[in-house]
Amino acid sequence: MEPLAGRAALVTGAGVGIGEGIARELARQGARVAIHYSGSSVGAHAAMAEITAAGGEAVALQGDLRHVADCERVVVEATDAFGGLDILVNNAGVTRAGTIAETTETLYDEMFDLNVKGYFFCARAALPGLERSGHGSIVNITSIHGGGGFPNHAAYAGTKGAVIGFTRSLAIELAPRRVRVNAVGPGVIEVPRYFAMPGYTTEFGNTLIPWGRVGQPGDIAPAVAFLAGDGADFITGQTLYVDGGTNARMGLWWETPPE
Repeated sequence: MEPLAGRAALVTGAGVGIGEGIARELARQGARVAIHYSGSSVGAHAAMAEITAAGGEAVALQGDLRHVADCERVVVEATDAFGGLDILVNNAGVTRAGTIAETTETLYDEMFDLNVKGYFFCARAALPGLERSGHGSIVNITSIHGGGGFPNHAAYAGTKGAVIGFTRSLAIELAPRRVRVNAVGPGVIEVPRYFAMPGYTTEFGNTLIPWGRVGQPGDIAPAVAFLAGDGADFITGQTLYVDGGTNARMGLWWETPPE
């Protein structure tokens, strides 16, 4: 089945990890996909090649979405490639951990410029095409950090909380224009950078999650595809956490739950 057949999608930050998984899933469901990347050229072009080899349509587009001009250019290139735009997935982002004392102005600006400003101006640039689509959808990728606290992530959590607020407000603004806006909040999703953290193993990650395992990019992608499609026509302004129960749990963690 191809519920997204005929739709054109732009997925930002799709050269690696969650974004790459989303791009592949949208293509599997029939969408033509613009795969945006900043530095992950190899991953973006590999995904594009695999999608086209399977009979789909995909293009790879480079841009630094910290800059408004690049946001606008990437959206124009995606729209021109497919003759329109139906779906925008705002996924490109950066995580920088550190105490408030360690977080410099440069690190702060890097996170907010990409994780918030990039989302805002990609959405603004995409809006005319999404409105013409008649079933336009924006899906913003936030995080469990947007709804719960964790040490040494104050600036990053601030960006993800901002994405949730942005999603809700923009959904109300765009509802009369028939463009839906939702968010997906991943939990612990095992991407390559996790293995660069001292002491991290999959087995350890599994112990942190109520469902008993860490997530994979493939866990996020179907949720995004659902929100982007017609089955979610009456859903807008919502944040769907895909996290194995992490956000539902109280902010307490113990190795062995009490009896």
